[in-house]
Amino acid sequence: MNAVDHVRDMAAAGLYSNVRILSSLLLTMSNNNPELFSPAQKYQLLVYHADAIFHDKEYRNAACKYSMALQQKKVLNKTSKVRTSTGGAAANIQAQSLPSEIEVKYKIAECYTILKLDKDAIAVLDGIPSRQRTPKINMMLANLYRKAGQERSAVTSYKEVLRQCPLALDAIIGLLSLSVKGAEVSSMTMDVIQNLPNLDWLSVWIKAYAFIHAGDNQRAINTICSLEKKSLLRDNVDLLVSLADVYFRAGDTKNAILKFEQAQMLDPYLIKGMDVYGYLMAREGHLEDVEVLGGRLFNISDQHAEPWVISGCHSFYSKRYSRALYLGAKAIQLNSNSVQALLLKGAALRNMGRVQEAIIHFREAMRLAPCRLDCYEGLIDCYLASNGIREAMGMANNIYKTLGANAQTLTILATVCLEDPVTQEKAKALLDKALAQRPDYTKAVVKKAELLNREQKYEEGIALLRNALANQSDCVLHRMLGDFLVAVNDYQEAMDQYSIALSLDPNDQKSLEGMQKMEKEESPTDATVELDGDDMEGSGEDGDLEGSDSEAAQWADQEQWFGMQ
Repeated sequence: MNAVDHVRDMAAAGLYSNVRILSSLLLTMSNNNPELFSPAQKYQLLVYHADAIFHDKEYRNAACKYSMALQQKKVLNKTSKVRTSTGGAAANIQAQSLPSEIEVKYKIAECYTILKLDKDAIAVLDGIPSRQRTPKINMMLANLYRKAGQERSAVTSYKEVLRQCPLALDAIIGLLSLSVKGAEVSSMTMDVIQNLPNLDWLSVWIKAYAFIHAGDNQRAINTICSLEKKSLLRDNVDLLVSLADVYFRAGDTKNAILKFEQAQMLDPYLIKGMDVYGYLMAREGHLEDVEVLGGRLFNISDQHAEPWVISGCHSFYSKRYSRALYLGAKAIQLNSNSVQALLLKGAALRNMGRVQEAIIHFREAMRLAPCRLDCYEGLIDCYLASNGIREAMGMANNIYKTLGANAQTLTILATVCLEDPVTQEKAKALLDKALAQRPDYTKAVVKKAELLNREQKYEEGIALLRNALANQSDCVLHRMLGDFLVAVNDYQEAMDQYSIALSLDPNDQKSLEGMQKMEKEESPTDATVELDGDDMEGSGEDGDLEGSDSEAAQWADQEQWFGMQ
């Protein structure tokens, strides 16, 4: 047993700090005296040394050392060909015991991926012949292709993963997200479903995620619920998080929060989906709970985007936009595919008046999540903020045609129509259709109330809001009802509605202003009351939230650090 064998055994035992020191010394000896170690031994030393550096998270250095190992492998291959005449069997045995050249290339690609050098990672993996690619290589290639927008290549790689591993469920989700039909994906897993017991649920699972990625939220909810009710899959955390996320996409905040809480109770260390949960809680005004949630997730891991997004949502709804911008950018650094981080940063930029930069982030969120309406709503808000009504109308019409006439798409289109005096009647018709489908859809109620306020139809607005509040309690709806009641001189009940709104969201400035205005003015004017339901818009980043940014100066210097402007 020689020194290289000891390095190999320590690497296998996970003694990376020891491997790094010893392999470094042995490599220096080899450089000073090339005869000390054979080409095969030097190749092993370089790989084990690189592994130790990779373990220390020095990824650029590790990629360099792995590349040196590959160069050494080329030398080894040449010397192996020369020795074919003698000792052939021994040479083959030695070659089989050496670290895999394919594995070394994978590690280089892994380094490049962590360093966000995706093009370099693709180039390394593309250099591996197709027949030699392992499932994990194909999976990494598929994810990199999808991120780069090379959808056809991504589909090919995901299918190759499934050919080798038919139960690779994340590869299935990848294919469905790239618009591959659910029936085609199911056919690739049919053999394993038929031959293995207790997998009859898999075809239903595939159908559920096909509905999710097709934007058919209601059918997705029904299908996941049918799965979740099965005794063998009841209380599965992944299913609950997916169900909560679909409820969120469908605009059903109450059930979304309920399912997120249920998942969190089952797994106190859950991180996935908690950014959306934190956003919903912040939007509902539960800022103390959001602060606690963010702190708890930071204790679990600060290397995930979710706790940074949650803290950013707390800052955003506390009207500290510069801090929200910093935290959103930090989350994007950790995970450039975090849709919620992109929406947070886009909303912060928009509210700081940097609309063109916000548009870039909302567009990227749309590319990553084409079926999430909040991405489109954020972009439409930016267009309207910059008087781009034509662009906003084009986007809203495109959503309506692509995803169909549901309460959400009808409300989005109506929102844009409300900005143009010529299309007020069309907006009214669209909102009536939306409320006919979902009478409790809060955004549609808010927009209809705004329209009635413009027309000074206060009694009709009061009836609309009372009907909406019969089955739910929402801060904005109570505040708007208070505004309408002021307009008809019902000051006592108006004060009660403002109080209820503040009990639901103590930070709701507009309710506080309404109460203060009533206290100051003995007799309010009959002019049109001021309603602002904008903070209900954009399921991803609601709101033209108002207020001074007390931390702007403190956080302005951070923007150069995160370099994402």
